[in-house]
Amino acid sequence: MSKIGKKPIEFKNEISAQKTDGFVLIKGPKGEVKIKIIPYTDVTIKDNLIEISLLKNIKQGRANWGTLRSLINGAVLGVSVGFKKELEINGVGYRAALEGKNLILTVGFSHPVKFPIPEGIEISLEKNLIKISGFDKDLVGKTAANIRAIKKPEPYKGKGIKYVEEIILRKSGKKVVSG
Repeated sequence: MSKIGKKPIEFKNEISAQKTDGFVLIKGPKGEVKIKIIPYTDVTIKDNLIEISLLKNIKQGRANWGTLRSLINGAVLGVSVGFKKELEINGVGYRAALEGKNLILTVGFSHPVKFPIPEGIEISLEKNLIKISGFDKDLVGKTAANIRAIKKPEPYKGKGIKYVEEIILRKSGKKVVSG
C-alpha cells in the first residue's frame, strides 16, 4: 500500500479541479496545469478534496498511485502559491540582464549568451542573483537547470552559475615544488 497515495489532497475555494477524459485539470490564481492520469489509478474529486485510488493491485499500479498523488499535489501548490529557484552568478565580469523575452548572460565566452524565457516563467534579477518563478514545478526546475548548464561552476575558483544552496567542492591548484 502506498503511504503517499492514500492521503487525500485538500484545496482552497479559489482553486478548481475537474477530471476530463484521462486528465485532471487544476486552475488557480497563478495559472492552470493539466496532468495525465497514470495507468492503474483513478481520481475522484468532491468537496474541495481529491482522492487517488488504485484500480489494479500490481507493483506498477502501487508505484503509479503515489506518483500521481505527488504530481497532483505539486500542481495544486503551484497554482495557489507557485514555485521558485534561485541561481547565483560568480566570477569577475559575469553578469545577467533582461532584454524583452530573453535573458542575456555574459559569463566568460567571446559573446553574450541569449536564453529565451519559456512561457509561464518569470525571471527577476538582483545583482548576481537570478530568481526564477512560476506555477509549473517541472518547468521552473528545467529552466533553472538549463540556465545553470550554460556555465557550470568550475572546481578551482568557483566561477560560473550555481544554485544558491549548492555547495561547490573546491580543488587546490598546482603546487609549487621547490628543489
